[in-house]
Amino acid sequence: MNTPSATAAAPRIADAELAAMQRRADPLADQTLSDILGDWPAGDAALDAAQWRRLETVNRLIGEWTDNDTLQSWQAHGDGVDASLARALDHYVQTAQVLPPWADARKIERAEHLFMEHGALSCILLFCASLPECYVIPDLASVLHTSGQLEQNAEYRIRSTAAMIFPVMLHGGLGPRGAGVAQVLKVRLIHATIRNLILRGSPQAAVQQLLAGGNGKIPALARQPQGGRQAMYQAFFARGWDLGSDGLPCNQEEQAYTLLTFSYVFLRSLRRLGIGLPPADEEAYLHAWNVVGHVLGIDRALMVETMSDGHALMERMQARGRAEPVTPDPRPGLGRALMQTMENALPWAIAKPFPQLMTRTLCGTATANDLGLTQPAPWPSALLFWAVLLLARALDAVVRRVMPRFSIVRMLTRALGYHFMSRVLMSQTRPLQLPTELLHQVDAVVHSWSDDPQAPAWVNRLEDRLTTRGSWSPGLASQPPAAPAAQAQQTA
Repeated sequence: MNTPSATAAAPRIADAELAAMQRRADPLADQTLSDILGDWPAGDAALDAAQWRRLETVNRLIGEWTDNDTLQSWQAHGDGVDASLARALDHYVQTAQVLPPWADARKIERAEHLFMEHGALSCILLFCASLPECYVIPDLASVLHTSGQLEQNAEYRIRSTAAMIFPVMLHGGLGPRGAGVAQVLKVRLIHATIRNLILRGSPQAAVQQLLAGGNGKIPALARQPQGGRQAMYQAFFARGWDLGSDGLPCNQEEQAYTLLTFSYVFLRSLRRLGIGLPPADEEAYLHAWNVVGHVLGIDRALMVETMSDGHALMERMQARGRAEPVTPDPRPGLGRALMQTMENALPWAIAKPFPQLMTRTLCGTATANDLGLTQPAPWPSALLFWAVLLLARALDAVVRRVMPRFSIVRMLTRALGYHFMSRVLMSQTRPLQLPTELLHQVDAVVHSWSDDPQAPAWVNRLEDRLTTRGSWSPGLASQPPAAPAAQAQQTA
């Protein structure tokens, strides 16, 4: 299938309104953090400031959000919880967990089935398409650069992303017996925390000050953060920001763009691999992620219903982002760190350049250039990559005339996905920081991915030679559960 033209659908949101989204964030989550933290001290907040202790309390409390059912009756309590903190956090949980009235349970269930059906292939699309596209917007990349998550510990961010995607897309993840809503609410509150730290206060107050004639500049601080999780908090607090030129950090446009990387980019990548889905399935997948976007606090006007809408909106957002470069540009460093993580996961030397070649294939030249992925691959690796990919696609085209679901490309990408998944996401020594019951579900799902039910037996045997014989399940649920605070930190 060809990618739809950007002119195939009228824009759902006008340019002026899209630009205004840079100064809109998330009133519910932002007010929650503002009510909890209050006003920061003027200048540099001392390490013993009350706000740091209250952030630690919030971090502990959100670790209690283990599943959607728990949210129904959850209330903040325990050490460090006063009436104002409890009132703010309880209101946030009870308000934010409600799915939108337009959520379609049948479409959500279909999207869950599609994710499970594609299995380890989904990991390839996460590593080589969704995450690279996420780093194209300079301001968004700049925030990630501040946290150091991609350059100093690339696996941390990747595993954190997976810790949200799995709960959301597992069967019933958005329903009362799932855990997707609970995980998304953690992420939403963490986004609000980042905004509050960078702006050193309420985003609404910062915008009002700018509109009243202020310069919107928040000066950087010289203090060097200490170690541990507080280092990340303090790095955001000290970094400085220019609201006039950059808009709000983690604003509505940036969050909607990130949502597109998990929905539209996933589907676009399947098309570019020659294994695209029927339009009804694509729209069901987009719908499920729109529901996730609602729980994340994203404006409905920034969501897309079709691939044409997705292509048009993403093109506009990328063009706007590229027109406002950041100096120094953090994107090449993020791109190199991501590629290095994938290269380390592959056991064959000749295949080490494959992640970069796959990213160029799935994302295109412009994104590759943004991320500094411009070095030519060694010719033996490039020759092998393109020969195998083109031969597999040609073979698929022929065989599908009699076996419509046959795909060698699917088998090869599943094999690559297995190595990324087993070495980065599913390590027995470093299991995903999820509640034990959820790890049991992930374990069972990964086990079900060991053989592809769509493939003939001989294709599965060939896949075994490229991966491993037997179950892909790493036995995650047998590992000791993480402490609540560690779970919350992993989701950050």
